[in-house]
Amino acid sequence: MEFNLFFIINLLFVFTVNAYIEVDYDRTNVFDPKIYEDVLNKEQCDQQIKYIVTNAILLRFLDASLRIPRSLQKGNLVDLGSYYECLGIKKNEGDMNIEGKFCMMKIPLGQNISLDRHSTRFPEIPWPEINPNILNIDDKTHKDLLSQRELKRKLQILGGITPESIKRDDDENPLSDISIELAVCIPKTCSLQNALNTVLDLQPTDLQIEEAYCRLPNDKPWVAADYVALGIFICLGVLIALSTAYDLRHQIFLKKDPKTANKLALSFSVYTNTLRLVTYKPVPGALECLDGIRAFAMIWVIIGHTFVNQLSTATLHNPLDAKNFALSFWSLWITAAPITVDTFFALSGLLLVYTTAGKMTGLKLVKNLHLFYLNRYLRLFPVLAACILLQASLFHRVSDGPAWEAVAGQTDRCRQYWWTTLLYIQNYYNPNYMCVPHSWYLAIDFQLFLISPLILFWVVNGTRKSAWTTLVTALLASLTGASIYNFTIGFKAGPVTFGPEREGQPNYLMYYYVNTLTRAPPFFVGMIFGYILHINRGKKLVIPKVQVALFWFLAIILSSAVICSNYPILQEDWDYHTVDDILNSYMRSVWALSVCWMILACAHGYGGPINWILSHPMWKILGRLSYAMYLFHYPLIIVVNGNSVVPVYFSTEVSIQKFMADFVIAILAAYLITMFVDAPSSVLIKHFMGGAGGKKRQEPVKPLNGINSAAENKINGNLEAPNHQIVNKTNK
Repeated sequence: MEFNLFFIINLLFVFTVNAYIEVDYDRTNVFDPKIYEDVLNKEQCDQQIKYIVTNAILLRFLDASLRIPRSLQKGNLVDLGSYYECLGIKKNEGDMNIEGKFCMMKIPLGQNISLDRHSTRFPEIPWPEINPNILNIDDKTHKDLLSQRELKRKLQILGGITPESIKRDDDENPLSDISIELAVCIPKTCSLQNALNTVLDLQPTDLQIEEAYCRLPNDKPWVAADYVALGIFICLGVLIALSTAYDLRHQIFLKKDPKTANKLALSFSVYTNTLRLVTYKPVPGALECLDGIRAFAMIWVIIGHTFVNQLSTATLHNPLDAKNFALSFWSLWITAAPITVDTFFALSGLLLVYTTAGKMTGLKLVKNLHLFYLNRYLRLFPVLAACILLQASLFHRVSDGPAWEAVAGQTDRCRQYWWTTLLYIQNYYNPNYMCVPHSWYLAIDFQLFLISPLILFWVVNGTRKSAWTTLVTALLASLTGASIYNFTIGFKAGPVTFGPEREGQPNYLMYYYVNTLTRAPPFFVGMIFGYILHINRGKKLVIPKVQVALFWFLAIILSSAVICSNYPILQEDWDYHTVDDILNSYMRSVWALSVCWMILACAHGYGGPINWILSHPMWKILGRLSYAMYLFHYPLIIVVNGNSVVPVYFSTEVSIQKFMADFVIAILAAYLITMFVDAPSSVLIKHFMGGAGGKKRQEPVKPLNGINSAAENKINGNLEAPNHQIVNKTNK
């Protein structure tokens, strides 16, 4: 029994693999390096391993780690072992305290491993010569594995995770560019190398091994961010309890008029804030369809991130099936999802003009420009700051698992680069290491907001001719600049493509996807339609039926063409530079044009059943929670994926089920953050930045941000709050 078990463990040491998320981050910033160093003891390691291999406890170490990965021909180089079982191993034997430590190591497959032993430590065990080619990976599977690995690398970059590059060492060996990661459970007194040397007596040239990481219980040190987060949210919880108790006593038990209650004392009340969240008051001139558009766009964002994060941060049982799905025509509803961000840019520009034009003069805009910017910043700040703080602290502590590296990487980035996100410069300062990676949208939107007064001044202060000239010039300038830039550099037309790489092409994420210049045109398209809606405010825009039908036909055809264009560019034989340049330069503006026409048609009675669907009251809650949902859904998806203890089987049905769970979690998180942060902050900001002199201030309204349901408040009585949006006291 002793001989057989030991022979098995050595074979499994060679062949058992475990893939993990290769991320480039400072582990000492999120895991305690001292806890690993203090437990190492080579003598105790040798003593414990000799005891383990001759006793039944060996079975526990084997059961906790060593497995041959299932479904290798489907691209699965992953087996997560039994993380919690390994860390739960504890046995006292005499003066030995044996505890498990979970480790990962990377082994390139392209090496012949000769375990011909010269040691007499275990002379009775035969050591065969082992060649990894017996894994029988054929050429097609090998090619698919490489493309799947490249897909995962690109998706990790797109999600803000920077993977390490793996280069082919030996072009003649088809396995030299594929590495496997081995999960092993070893005594905590051992380093991985000591354990291998003790068990296998390896020489330095025997086996190329790179330690990925090891994990021990309670290896996440408490840092300042953890204490700050706990302190802040405990204080907020106390304020919420007191405010809600005051509110219930005033309205329910004493049955007093809510208007007589202290407004600041009610600011943290869950009861009042929830009522405000679900109460709708019709407002003349409101663009009712915006809630539905915002809600559908948010659903598309979340389902897209659900699928993408399965490929980039989750451990899949059949990654090649996922790759084949991505290449298929039927995946367009997922692979085209990035275009939905341009919906938000268009909404942002549209609302900026529609809520500003006619409400102030150019002189007032210039006079209150500092408040114009400050109000915008303060309304975005609380929820964003809460998301950053939680990512830097408590999200790292809520759970754990063998695939926790993606969460740890995001935590490290927020601890280092939180300030770039709060300053909205993360898309330029450190785009490959963004804290809250999807917040690049907020950075670009805020940067466009900063330059918007250059256009707004002429829109609100000039004639229609000057307004049109300014708006059209801004759009043409952005399109021209983006076109010259795209045609000069020659990016591929998508964040993830399978065709041949272009030599010398800059990083797509850094230089195109999060670049303000390339993403600006939809914003200016939205501004033009915002002005059209403004000059037709309060009156019926008469459009002949033939033109209405033509515009709807063009909108459907053009938006469908934008979506369908993702199919050919994903194919492995796609390499058409000119088409890529055209798509990169104009497809986002075309999409924004289609969305804005839909808004215009719905607002003036030409939407038909589409307007009925988009204007339904059921979308209003999602519209009001959309900002918090946008910020929090992505970190929570990564946390959920980090909990995985076994590879997940990829299928459309399973992914949709996972999306439903992610969507519900996002709604619940958005509601909680609204009650804890957004609603109280809105009341306080309104109180301290509202009009002076006892004037009755208007209720805050929906923002100028395409996805933000937070309010743009009246500033010192000079910048009037627009009246076109539905009043939302909760998120304002």
